Amino acid sequence: MNIEIRDAKPPDPLGPADFNARMAEQTEDKALQQDIIGPGFTALLADPGKGRYWLAIVDGETAGQIMITCEWGDWRNETHRWIQSDYVTSPCRAKGVFSAMDKHVESQAKADDGACGLRLDVDKGNHRAQKTCQTPGMKKTGYLVIELNFATQGET
Repeated sequence: MNIEIRDAKPPDPLGPADFNARMAEQTEDKALQQDIIGPGFTALLADPGKGRYWLAIVDGETAGQIMITCEWGDWRNETHRWIQSDYVTSPCRAKGVFSAMDKHVESQAKADDGACGLRLDVDKGNHRAQKTCQTPGMKKTGYLVIELNFATQGET
């Protein structure tokens, strides 16, 4: 299987928005609103400061996606890259697609002098994703995420 990792860019179809909806339903039993996630994908592509999407292409078809956002920290005066919105289509799971995307993201982060590491948040009930995402070198931290959600139109 030949896996190509490339930047998402206009005029890529809104596949990532569809993938995000599938991922939220499968992993957290949440229904995302298409009228929000479609424009969210488009907004990220228009503003690289928001983050970056890469697509995994297998046999000319989009087989997966991974998104990175950045979080600068004053303790290190460096930036952590957060892996988000990672998804692999059912037919391509357990075939190296996630691993290829993960390795690509890691090499990109290591090439950036301002990056100090990668972080990933996984729903605590999604045990399959927790196992998949524990790539060599990644480990659970002692931090617990606590949030105040201002969303008024359902959970996000």
